[in-house]
Amino acid sequence: MRIAVLRERAAGETRVAAVPETVKKIIALGHAVVVEKGAGDASSAPDAAYEAAGAAIAPGAAAALQGADLLLKVRRPSAEEIAGLRAGAGAVALMEPYGDRALAEAFAKAKVEALAMELVPRITRAQAMDALSSQSNLAGYRAVIEAAALYGRAFPMMMTAAGTVAAAKCFVMGAGVAGLQAIATARRLGAVVSATDVRPAAKEQVASLGAKFIAVEDEEFKQAETAAGYAKPMSAEYQKKQAALVAEHIAKQDVVITTALIPGRPAPALVTEAMVKAMRPGSVIVDLAVAQGGNCPLSKADEVVEVGGVKVAGFSNLPARLPADSSALYAKNLLALLPLLTDKDSKAFAPAWDDEIIKGAMLTRAGAVVHPSFAAAPAA
Repeated sequence: MRIAVLRERAAGETRVAAVPETVKKIIALGHAVVVEKGAGDASSAPDAAYEAAGAAIAPGAAAALQGADLLLKVRRPSAEEIAGLRAGAGAVALMEPYGDRALAEAFAKAKVEALAMELVPRITRAQAMDALSSQSNLAGYRAVIEAAALYGRAFPMMMTAAGTVAAAKCFVMGAGVAGLQAIATARRLGAVVSATDVRPAAKEQVASLGAKFIAVEDEEFKQAETAAGYAKPMSAEYQKKQAALVAEHIAKQDVVITTALIPGRPAPALVTEAMVKAMRPGSVIVDLAVAQGGNCPLSKADEVVEVGGVKVAGFSNLPARLPADSSALYAKNLLALLPLLTDKDSKAFAPAWDDEIIKGAMLTRAGAVVHPSFAAAPAA
């Protein structure tokens, strides 16, 4: 199988879908890898490192795609990149498919078998392929680092001859993968950390990291998690009670990090303008959900907005601020998926159509949109 790895062209994207370490392993499995020139430059992976691993370097995207059986990318392919693939070839990336049926239809029209990494089922067997978790983990870490850089004071308590510096109070909203890593990182930096989440299971996880759990723990709270482990949308009544509790708590915080996302839906609004204005000057809010509308209505993508002395930062792609590690983990996610896309004997591109992981991630097959979330409803 001939595998193409292209340079990412999305604004601000520094990651790459394969690193020299994984390229070497892919070639050892019997495949050929073609990397577009400069694809790994922003991730500290020069062309020479890919060549040393056994990859061929193509001068441009068109040359890399010529004769390719499988395209590996971080972000969704462009129309030109899709057109460069032959019918029957595969494409794997973080497709961001929700709300964009046109993308799936473009793949179907080109007869390209497209898989979305964010749709890989969150089951035990697929943990090594879980790109959402690998990237969110680094995003949670980086969010705290960005907050510390914006915050005009120290995070840990410091006792000096000149006086004592109080520890920063950090509040993490959403205790999924990103939130838990943010909690752990803020604790390592010496902050006093608290966190909230609507999922009951999160309480124990938050406590295990040494943070205080903040939530209205009524009957609705006890039923607020889907079978897949995601948060359910909460009732207006619960949101009102939780908002009152959170508003009181946020007013006392120095740093707030919001991470709440629901797949396929706009990000829930958690931090209102009134809450922001109640914080003391010099405080910082980092909104990880800004790409899906934001958890704070004041946040703007890739900007730091100042409101009454409070800095509201919206980082739409935090993993791209750690390109070497983010690329290495994402490349390993793709490497783990590769056996399910390959015929064991011939090494040809041949997805295991009946496998639940492939079924969960597959957007298109044989010229049709097949994922139930994006396929057209049958005629009445």
